[in-house]
Order: sequence, then structure tokens, then C-alpha cells
Amino acid sequence: MKYKINLIQEKEKDLTGKIIYFALHYLRYILVVTQIVVIAVFFYRFKIDQEIIDLRDELQQKEEIVAVSDPLLSEAQVVDLKTREVKEIIGRQNLFSRMFTYIFTIFPSSMRVTRLEMTDSGITFEGITTDPSIVKLLLNKLNSDKAFTKVELGSIRRVENNFYCPFKLSGFSLK
Repeated sequence: MKYKINLIQEKEKDLTGKIIYFALHYLRYILVVTQIVVIAVFFYRFKIDQEIIDLRDELQQKEEIVAVSDPLLSEAQVVDLKTREVKEIIGRQNLFSRMFTYIFTIFPSSMRVTRLEMTDSGITFEGITTDPSIVKLLLNKLNSDKAFTKVELGSIRRVENNFYCPFKLSGFSLK
């Protein structure tokens, strides 16, 4: 068995030799790592672009939904307004009906009505009777029932055998 021992020092490499040695041994690893980073960034960019496209599509769909539902909302507001108006009208009709029913249930049969006016605030009517005690009974009944907050009896006129008595009732609140 033969061994070779080299006792001569190796020559120092000059700068170009060092660069060539570095390029042949280490630069290829750096290039591979750089290419991996570039490819990763490239795929990340695709992912981000796809998310942006998805968000734009989603935004466009929501804008279309808003555009489609806007006329429905406008129509719903109109219907709501009409519904509130109808409720108000029905409430007033119920009030008129209750006032009308109340007045004619307590109205004496021996008295006739010549003029009747019903408003939101109350009732104004003029009755005719031949017996003045009927007027007093009606006035007492209206005051005792307290269906109206204000009961006014106008000046009673006598024409021949009839008594004309104007009433003004306001503030209906019969429960």
C-alpha cells in the first residue's frame, strides 16, 4: 500500500478563481431557493387576484339585490302609509259609529231630530219636542253617563207648541 503525502502548500486562488468556485458550488443553491420564492410569490399573487375577483362578484351581486329590492321597499313604504291611513279612517269610523249608536240609544222616542252634525270633535244636533221635561231628562242622562266631556244645551226656543233645543256634545270617551 502506497500513500502519497503532499507537503507543498496549495497555491492561493486569485479572485476570479474564488468567484468561479463560488459560482459552481453555491450559486446554484441560491438560484434554486430564489426560484422557489419567486414561484411561491407567483402562486400567492394568483390567490390574491382570485379573492379580489370573488369579492367584486359578491359586491356586484349585492348591488343587484339592492337594485332589485329598492322598488319593493318603496312600494312597501307606500303600502305602510296607506295602511296607517286606513287604520286612522277605520278608527274615526268606529268613533262615529260608537257616538251615533250611543246618541240614538239614549235619545228619547218622544223627541225628533231636525239637524245633526257629527265631527271628530263631537256632535251638534237640534231636537224638537212638545214636552220640556224630555229635554231635562236627556240632559241629565248625557251628564250622568259622562260619555262626552262637554255637554252644552243652547237656548231653548218655543215655536207654537214645540220646543227647539240645540245640543252641542264634545270629547266623546265612552269605553
